Amino acid sequence: MTQSLAAVVLCAGKGTRMKSERAKVLHPILGRPLAWYPITSAFELGAQQVVAVVGHQADDVKQALTQGFPGQPLQYALQATQRGTGDAVSAARGALTGFNGAVLILYGDVPLLTVGTLQRLLAAYNPAKGPLAMISCRLADPTGYGRVMRGEKQRVEGIVEHKDATPEQRQITEVNAGIYVVESKFLWGALERLTPQNAQGELYLTDIVAQASKVGEVAVVEAPAEETAGVNDRAELAERAEVIRARINLRHLRAGVTLTHPASTFIDAGVEIGPETTIGPNVSIHGECEIGAHVIIDQGAVLTHTTVGDGAHVKPYSVLEEAVVGPRCHVGPFARLRPGTVLEEDVHVGNFVETKKARLRKGTKAGHLAYLGDADIGPGCNIGAGTITCNYDGVNKHETVLGSGVFVGSDTQLVAPVRVGDGAFIGAGSTITEDVPAGALSMSRTPQTIKEGWAERRRKVLAGLKQG
Repeated sequence: MTQSLAAVVLCAGKGTRMKSERAKVLHPILGRPLAWYPITSAFELGAQQVVAVVGHQADDVKQALTQGFPGQPLQYALQATQRGTGDAVSAARGALTGFNGAVLILYGDVPLLTVGTLQRLLAAYNPAKGPLAMISCRLADPTGYGRVMRGEKQRVEGIVEHKDATPEQRQITEVNAGIYVVESKFLWGALERLTPQNAQGELYLTDIVAQASKVGEVAVVEAPAEETAGVNDRAELAERAEVIRARINLRHLRAGVTLTHPASTFIDAGVEIGPETTIGPNVSIHGECEIGAHVIIDQGAVLTHTTVGDGAHVKPYSVLEEAVVGPRCHVGPFARLRPGTVLEEDVHVGNFVETKKARLRKGTKAGHLAYLGDADIGPGCNIGAGTITCNYDGVNKHETVLGSGVFVGSDTQLVAPVRVGDGAFIGAGSTITEDVPAGALSMSRTPQTIKEGWAERRRKVLAGLKQG
């Protein structure tokens, strides 16, 4: 196409059959709202202007889509009253004032249409022969769909909706997918001529096909039925999500990522993964995750808005949220990295370790059963099992700071705010409430008491009590 291209994406419907308090186009598929998929396709095709027509929960839809397309020229138009698809497209006219070219019409609840199919549609569109090109598909059971009416030499003459069709017309298996590319001047004129002469009393966008057939040829591109399928209820939402999940997984597989069990792997649309990375079964990766190269993510791990550096290993059933994991780190199994966690390179966070708003610097190890919150832990530290940073006093959070090479013995409580200097040692079982100087040993144990023969005497006392 040499003409300029704009796109109108219809996102105004309520979606009653979803039985939801949320607008249909906001229901998520793999981390993105439903309408994100057709809008993304429009931008990938090179549309200079993309207009989302909103209606039900308009403010919520606009907010969600704006967040999904930062910096993109996404515009909005309001369809205040639901008067059919023709009225919905008419609502976009103001946003496209002064635009001359081809207008691509898409639907916010049709997420599976591929860019390849839309490119074929644009290639078939030839305004010198006719002002409109459309997509059709063939269904074994076309009940509920508008039928493509053809006349002599198989020329398209119009669309008849199922509810308005005669019994003979209902036998036609070629149906209208509702996806069009239309010359803009013809489009606005055709929409002005629409009248609600149908069983629904609505302005049907499909009626512009008959108008186009009177002034030229209507080009038709057939597409697989799967691609043109919309979402009307939650069952269909789940079916469409499964297709998109498989597509995403296939894309990563072809890019050099190993998925050991793709059927159980869930990777959101916004995730980036480097080559030679291996992802185990039952892994879920959500949001804007960035996974480096040569990473291993083992079975059952859940990552959300997290960055993982090259060569890192996330072991089974670890949960990472809004965290940064540096190169060659080892996390888990059964670790939990909460928001604000930063692991620099070569850090080891082991089983049942929880971190929150904590920075663990190069080479530090926390192998077992620790809680590290609001902490800055220097390079080369060893954090013993059962260590806790006591960061909350009931009102405010406080920070624990450890220098480099600090050794913290097992079962230690670091009561923040507290600082431990470089190379210091903390004895096991200590409660540290004051700063520890560099190179010092600090411990706070009660003296150990040994009473010889105490166990035997206790057994005798208990035996006597039992006989009594």
